[in-house]
Amino acid sequence: MSKSFGDNLLKNLSIEITKLVEELSESVASVVTTSLTMDAFLRVTPVRGVGSAFIISENGYLVTNSHVVANAEYIRLLIGDQILEAKIASLDPSRDIALLKTDPGRFKAIKLGDSDKVSIGELVLAIGSPLGLPGPNVSLGVVSAKGRVIEGEEFILEDLIQTDAAINPGNSGGPLINMDGEVVGVTTAIIPFAQGIGFAIPINTVKRFIEMISKYGRPIRAFIGVITAPLNEQIARYYGLPVREGLVVLRVLRGSPAHEYGITEGDIITHVEQHKLKNVSELRRIIEESVEYGKVKLRIFRGRRELEVEVPIAIESVE
Repeated sequence: MSKSFGDNLLKNLSIEITKLVEELSESVASVVTTSLTMDAFLRVTPVRGVGSAFIISENGYLVTNSHVVANAEYIRLLIGDQILEAKIASLDPSRDIALLKTDPGRFKAIKLGDSDKVSIGELVLAIGSPLGLPGPNVSLGVVSAKGRVIEGEEFILEDLIQTDAAINPGNSGGPLINMDGEVVGVTTAIIPFAQGIGFAIPINTVKRFIEMISKYGRPIRAFIGVITAPLNEQIARYYGLPVREGLVVLRVLRGSPAHEYGITEGDIITHVEQHKLKNVSELRRIIEESVEYGKVKLRIFRGRRELEVEVPIAIESVE
């Protein structure tokens, strides 16, 4: 590749990214929250917080992280030259997603993509208000990995997109954008030990969250009680496993249906309801779609044995 060709390629990419950012900036909001707490002298003191959000409906609905707004008494949005009040329409701490509602105004909804189609190495943009600086600000990176599982003291987040695009406090709740101008994830800075890497909640998780609200009138959590990660061919070959695709059970929650019905760490779930599994989002989707049936049938490998087991679905409200 000649130097001039490479220079033109980078120049054209830069122009396209600039156009993309200009177009999408209208759909990204800075979030300023006020929470009330007690100081050392038992006096009520307001505490300011910052984050980001993005518009998904011209009727005034926005998506952000639940940890950005969960304890807020007041929420204000800065969208271009507009300063608006907002309320929490719905909240799901288990997914770290919140739906905000403000009065209808001059809004431009952002297009939602398909996070299942995201590829490792794909260029992405993180847009938000890092460290509380006036936004939107932009960072560029690539998708470093998919299907990450992050566990903290009070949360477990599955199926995350990992990126090297800079994500700092204040970016939380902003969109992760592909080069087609579509949101593929919701950036989150909830992970305190991340150094040089960032994480985003897949946009398909947000879509299911909204579908649950539409179907049941509130967000619900349907689960069987397993924390899983995708199996790949390299890991399967290294450990001499009998299968090359599926989900490895990393943890079984004590007292959950999976625990009660004998699912164990190290099991490999290859199918759910005859559907072959490749990623965590497929398992979660089918469990949520099977709520009305009350159970799901799993096919698993344990050692060299193949087993089938029906596991009840547990349901809980997350608000």
